[in-house]
Amino acid sequence: MLNAANNQPPHHVVIVGGGFGGLYAAQSLRKAPVKVTLIDKRNFHLFQPLLYQVATGGLSAGDISSPLRAVLSRHKNTQVLMGEVTDVDPKQKKIRLNDQELSYDTLIVATGVSHHYFGNEQWAEKAPGLKTVENALDIRRRVFLAFEAAEKETDPEKRRAWLNFVIVGGGPTGVELAGALAELAHNTLKDDFRSIDTSEAKILLLEGIDRVLPPYPPELSAKAQASLEDLGVTVQTSTLVTNIEDNLVTIRRGDQIEQIPSQTILWAAGMKASKMGEILSKATGAPCDRAGRVIVQPDLTIPDYPNIFVIGDLANFPHQYEDGKPLPGVAPVAMQEGQYVANLLKKRFKGETLPAFHYKDYGSLAVIGRHAAVVDFGFIKFSGFLAWLIWTFVHIFFLIEFDNKILVMIQWGWNYFTRKRGARLITNQDAAPPIEVEDQSNYRTPVKV
Repeated sequence: MLNAANNQPPHHVVIVGGGFGGLYAAQSLRKAPVKVTLIDKRNFHLFQPLLYQVATGGLSAGDISSPLRAVLSRHKNTQVLMGEVTDVDPKQKKIRLNDQELSYDTLIVATGVSHHYFGNEQWAEKAPGLKTVENALDIRRRVFLAFEAAEKETDPEKRRAWLNFVIVGGGPTGVELAGALAELAHNTLKDDFRSIDTSEAKILLLEGIDRVLPPYPPELSAKAQASLEDLGVTVQTSTLVTNIEDNLVTIRRGDQIEQIPSQTILWAAGMKASKMGEILSKATGAPCDRAGRVIVQPDLTIPDYPNIFVIGDLANFPHQYEDGKPLPGVAPVAMQEGQYVANLLKKRFKGETLPAFHYKDYGSLAVIGRHAAVVDFGFIKFSGFLAWLIWTFVHIFFLIEFDNKILVMIQWGWNYFTRKRGARLITNQDAAPPIEVEDQSNYRTPVKV
């Protein structure tokens, strides 16, 4: 592939990460006179805003995933590689993967973030977060195994521990998980068991500051908490988790210390940058914030390297607000940044440039449950059925592939009218913890479920 004008190889744009930022950058470069290589350690794009529905059995993983090769198959200037970048050489303009080395003219890094346990990484095994398909399937397994184990358990205290679900973090992910779990316990499963009443399940949402949904206006936070409580969720704000051990969550509220027994603990409290933030910082001297995100220039480049861009959740963009507050780590930010970088590159090829990046905030949405959501469009804020309806159509619209839109719409329609969730499969059962079940001879035998 040569540039017809000067018989030279085309400008090579390497994009690391197939999330919203990387994928939107690649799509926007479809007709540009460049060669694009998109690298991701997975072979699919994941629509993360709906991942919580996979975790609670509302959708299957394939409903919100799109193979990257299929999405970009008509982009004749684009190659997709499955691999993980291990190093960057900015002077030689090369990146290293596990099994090969690639040269680039422009590098776009959009590898996102992972879970942040604030120095308590040992909690990860007991309290999984929700960022990947594997996380969602693990959470789904834990949730439905908890009900199965409670059905077999004869000791009331142990049964209560199986029916205690603790979610740490009251941001959008925590709120959505809590609402979905409450609907699951109080509606979907209520007629499926004989020895337990699933509506007795206790869903406890813990948030460190004084309200849920901290990025939203206080009045919407209050409405979200009221909607959660209507669903049966117990919300505890100004509550800090100090330890997770032996299926006990230790919390502190003011001067009070309490231990909550729970077999199912889910983490939605914090995020930290992927390893690429550290790799880039070490290779280029780029500054990073406390979460490891790369602090970028107004045009999303890193200092002294105008050919290296960092976008999406991995980027700390402090230039839009007077107080230096970075842009939020949400999908619309990553989408707009990906499109901006692609447009900037096309301008550069013509010897032109673009003004600094500016995020256009069209509003924020968060769903709590059936008929319950909150919407902040800036000029208007509201909640309830209309907000839920808008949330539904916005998420269907932004799904990547047409068949995903159809599948999700059909699934949601079925779930709406039947209150059933069809993807309630327990997978990887060998990883389940043993539970004790009392048999008719009145002795206890460990049984693995």
